[in-house]
Amino acid sequence: FSYPAKKAAPSFSNCFPHIFGTKVDVPCLIPCAIDQDPYFRMTRDVAPRLKYLKPALIHSKFFPALQGSSTKMSSSAGTSAIFLTDTAKQISQKINKYAFSGGKETVEEHRELGGDPDIDVSYQYLTYYLDDDDELKRIYEEYKSGRMLTGELKKILIDVIKPIVARHQKARSAVTDEVVKAFCAVRKIRF
Repeated sequence: FSYPAKKAAPSFSNCFPHIFGTKVDVPCLIPCAIDQDPYFRMTRDVAPRLKYLKPALIHSKFFPALQGSSTKMSSSAGTSAIFLTDTAKQISQKINKYAFSGGKETVEEHRELGGDPDIDVSYQYLTYYLDDDDELKRIYEEYKSGRMLTGELKKILIDVIKPIVARHQKARSAVTDEVVKAFCAVRKIRF
């Protein structure tokens, strides 16, 4: 019964008196996935009656699990995602073994009919991580036409993901207890 109210409360600035004091006029932008939308639609309906500003929403897409869009990522299922703590070898193994393919059953069939990048997890991940839109379009067309095989597509993803994770791991190793303490310190935000 109280769950919707708990979801809504952070939409209002005076729920954070250590940051905003008693201000009730600080706008709120809520990034959420579509499954959370009903709570914030309710919040937007109720906010004016409570003399608050309506929060704004940015909807984000669910990031697919390695096994495909019909499954969910889970920290308890180590093969459902690439974790920021995975080694380069683990990343390669997970993508090669578990990433759902939009390719066909045989190489001959794939070459003839092409793959489906719209359901291929490796391609879907590239839409998030590959910065070059022209290259992404080229990969899409090559895979869809059958000129690029699933293994080649997975290799491209591996080559894109490994440096990203390595950079994160390097930056994370530089974080000290003092850095965490300073980051988490309660402080007022100046407007």
